[in-house]
Amino acid sequence: MTATERVLSRRTVVGYALGSLGTGGFATLPGLVLVFYMTDTLGVGALLAGVLVTVAKIWDVIIDPVIGARSDSALRRSGSRRGFMRTGALLLPLFFVLTFAVPAGLPPATSGIWVLLAFVLTATAFSLFQVPYIALPAEIADGYDQRTRLLTWRVVVLTFSILLFGAGGPMLRSLGGDNEYLGYLLMAIVAGVVIGIGMLLATRVAPRGVAAPAPVEPSGGIRRHYAAGIAVLRRSQPFRALLITFMLQGLATGVMLAGANYVAVWVLHSKDALTLLFVALIAPALFCAPLWGVIARRIGKERGFVFASMLFGVAALALTAMLWAPGSWVYLPVALAGAGYAGMQSLPMAMLPDVISHDAATHGDGQAGTFSGVWTAGETIGMALGATALTLMLAMTGYTESVGTTSVVQGEAAVAGIVLSFSVLPAALIGLSLLTLRRYALRRGDIDRSDIEAEALA
Repeated sequence: MTATERVLSRRTVVGYALGSLGTGGFATLPGLVLVFYMTDTLGVGALLAGVLVTVAKIWDVIIDPVIGARSDSALRRSGSRRGFMRTGALLLPLFFVLTFAVPAGLPPATSGIWVLLAFVLTATAFSLFQVPYIALPAEIADGYDQRTRLLTWRVVVLTFSILLFGAGGPMLRSLGGDNEYLGYLLMAIVAGVVIGIGMLLATRVAPRGVAAPAPVEPSGGIRRHYAAGIAVLRRSQPFRALLITFMLQGLATGVMLAGANYVAVWVLHSKDALTLLFVALIAPALFCAPLWGVIARRIGKERGFVFASMLFGVAALALTAMLWAPGSWVYLPVALAGAGYAGMQSLPMAMLPDVISHDAATHGDGQAGTFSGVWTAGETIGMALGATALTLMLAMTGYTESVGTTSVVQGEAAVAGIVLSFSVLPAALIGLSLLTLRRYALRRGDIDRSDIEAEALA
C-alpha cells in the first residue's frame, strides 16, 4: 500500500459488492435458461434461438459505449452516476418478467420475437446500471491493494449470486410442475425482484459531489461517444490486451453456461443435475475468491490471473471424458473449474481500475465511464457469442427442439455436440486468452507511480 492510499470503509466495500447480487443474477439466469426456454418450451429452432439472443446482445453492445459516455457527462453535470444506476435498477425487473411471460399457444416464431423484444428492453435497463457500476471503482478506491480488496469482495457476492440464481432458478421453475410456462414466469418474478433489490442497494455507494474534470474531447452526438471508445482502445495497450482476454474467457464461460442445462438433461439424464452442476461450480468459487486476492497481493494480479485461467482450462478439457463415461465424477473437474473461475472474475475486474488510473495519469482524467462502456460491450460480446456457438453446434449436430412437455429423443451426434461445447471448446478459448494476456504489460510499480502522479496533479 502506498503512503497516500486510503483505506475503504466496510460500508463502501459491502455496498459496492451488493450490486453483484443483481449483476450476477442477470448474467447467470438468462445465460443458463433462455436458449433452453426457447428450444425446449417455446419450440424455437436452435439456430433461430441463437440468432435472437445474439441480436439482443448486439443491441447491448451498440448502446454500452453511448451509456458510458453519457454517464461521464452526467458525472460532470451532477457529480454522481446514481441517476443512471437507479433507472436501470427500477426498470430491469419489469422487463425481465416480461421476457419469460410468453403466453402458451403462440407460434414458435411469434414466441421468439416476443422474447427478443422483451430481452432487448431488459438488456438496455441492465446496461444503464452496469456501465456506471463498473466505472465506480476507479472513483471510490485509490491504490493497487484497495482496488483488489474492493473487487475481491464484489466477486465473493457475485459468486454467491451465481450460485443462488444458478441453483435456485431451476428449483423455482420446477414449482410450475407440468406447466413449464407458469414455472418460468414464477422464476422470473422472484429473480427479477431480487436482482432489482441488489442493484438499488448498490446505487447508495455511488459518490455525490464528485469533482469530475473536463472531458478530453468536447461532448457531442452519438458518433463522438463511439469515437471516445475507439480512442481509449487505440491509446491504451493494456486495456486492449485485458479486454480481449476477458472477451475470450467470457465466450468460454458463456458457452458452458448455456450448455449446462443441455448437459444435465441429455448427458447426465437428470434435470436435478443442473442444480448439482452449479453447486459444484460455484461453491468452490465462493471460498476461492478471497484466496485469489491473497495470491494477487503476493505475486501480482496478472500472474494470479494466468494460474486461475490455466486451472479452469485444464478442468474443462477433462470433461471431454463425458463422451465415453458420463457420471457423477464430472462434479470434481467442475469444482476445479469453479476455483479457477473465481480468479478469472475477480482479478481482471481488479486490473481494470488500474488500467483506468494509469490512463488518467498519462492522458487526462474523466473517462472512466467510457472505459466501462467499452468493457461492458466486450463482455457482452463474449457471453453472447457463447450462446451463439452452442446453438450453432446444436444445429450442426441435429438437435431436435420441442414445445412444452413434448417428449423427443436426441441422436448421438447431438449429445456429442453438447459435450464438446462444454469441454473442448471452452478449453481452447482459454488457451487463446492466455496468449492475449501475455501482452498485458502493467505491473504493480507502474500502477503505484500512476496513482502518486495523479494525486500530485490533483
